[in-house]
Amino acid sequence: MHVFVTGASGWIGSAVVDDLLAAGHEVTGLARSDASAAALEVKGVRVRRGDLDDLGGIRAGADDAEAVIHLANKHDFANPANSNAAERAAVQTIGDTLAGSGRRFLLASGLMTVAQGRPATEADASPFHGPDTPRGGSENLALEFVERDVHTVSLRFAPTVHGMGDHGFVAVIAAAARDKGVSGYPGDGTTGWAAVHRTDAARMVTLALAKAPAGTRLHAVAETSVPTRAIAEALGRALELPVAAVDPDRVQEHFGWMGMFFARDLPATSAATRELLGWEPSGPTLIEDIDAGAYSKS
Repeated sequence: MHVFVTGASGWIGSAVVDDLLAAGHEVTGLARSDASAAALEVKGVRVRRGDLDDLGGIRAGADDAEAVIHLANKHDFANPANSNAAERAAVQTIGDTLAGSGRRFLLASGLMTVAQGRPATEADASPFHGPDTPRGGSENLALEFVERDVHTVSLRFAPTVHGMGDHGFVAVIAAAARDKGVSGYPGDGTTGWAAVHRTDAARMVTLALAKAPAGTRLHAVAETSVPTRAIAEALGRALELPVAAVDPDRVQEHFGWMGMFFARDLPATSAATRELLGWEPSGPTLIEDIDAGAYSKS
């Protein structure tokens, strides 16, 4: 199958591209920079130059492909409205392009506030609708295209998709530990994050492309909840720093913008995804990756 991938050179996207190629798919990747384009070309990926604001390029990439996997996101935490607007516009463009074709459209989504007081499941609908909500309400927008004969599948990734070389949320927490000289955890450290290894997440996406019915919500989750205290303790061991609780009133001060995420309880399960796809995560756990040095370098 010829697959157009946005975010093809990103942390998750590059692993997904590798897995798609290994499965025999032909891939075209959206590349913003010369370095990204070169990295994709070395793998044998066709390159379409552009970014998330290049709606014409996204439209052309979707039109030329048999399936689209949309993984790009601006992740502009200083200006979330900008990220949300760009995400919604890209999803609208892809959906409109694929409408009436029955072609597959897989898009990245998240697990933030999908459920309250319990682990989120695939049965939980996203609470976000409209352009002024996180990700611009893109998951619900994309799923609306099922009624227009688009084979939409939502890929909900765990808050941490970890592995060697990760520069995501856990890397930011590690950087805060270095800066403060202490590996902190919010409050009593009992809140937790769902987690998945990068290679397991990529394999789930490839399986979803082949097997997931239209309208499906899938969870790239290997561990239901890794306590924030356990994360801090592992980082303390890796960085040779003391470990301490951070008062809830000082979380933002200690962790910066990451504080609002690290203090959240974000557990999730993936039982339905595993059963549907025959997917069984086999990569290292988050704590194993931390202990192995994944976040030891600045």
